[in-house]
Amino acid sequence: MAQRTLIEILLPELRAYATAICQSRDAAEDLVQDAVERGLRSDRRPELLEELRPWMFRVIRNLHYDELRKRRVRREYSAEEKRLSDEAGGPDTARDVLIRLAFEKLPPETREVLCLVDIMGLKYAEAAKVMDVPNGTVMSRISRARRALLDVVDGAGTAKQEVTRKT
Repeated sequence: MAQRTLIEILLPELRAYATAICQSRDAAEDLVQDAVERGLRSDRRPELLEELRPWMFRVIRNLHYDELRKRRVRREYSAEEKRLSDEAGGPDTARDVLIRLAFEKLPPETREVLCLVDIMGLKYAEAAKVMDVPNGTVMSRISRARRALLDVVDGAGTAKQEVTRKT
C-alpha cells in the first residue's frame, strides 16, 4: 500500500490521540496536520502499517512536547523581561535608545560576544563553540565588551549631562 494511503487509514486514530493530549480540538488538528506532513516528508518512515502506527504516534507526541517547551521558554522569557523592566522602574525608552546607539558604536567582534551571551542568552561554552574560541577567551571578551559598552554609555550620559548644564 502507498504511504499516503497508510497514513489516511491512521487519521482517525491520530486525531483521537492528538485530541487526548491537546487542550483544544483546533490544536489537535494542527498537531495531526504537522505530524502527517512530517511523516510524508520523512525518508525513514516505516513501510508497514503496524510499524507506522506507533511511529506516527511518537511523531505527534514529540511535536506536542516540542510545542509545550517552546511555550514554556516564551513564558519564562516574557516573565524575565517583565521582571527586569519592573526592576528598572518601567520601560526607559531614552536609556534603551542610548544603549542601542552605544552598542552600534562598538567594533563587530565586541558586538558579537555581547549579542551571543547577553542578548541571545548563550552560556559561555556555547558562545565559545559558535565563535570557535576557548571558554576563557569568551569570558575575557565578554568582560571587556561589557566594560566598553558601559564606557560608551557613560560617556554619552556624561555628554548629555554637560549639554544639560550648559543650557
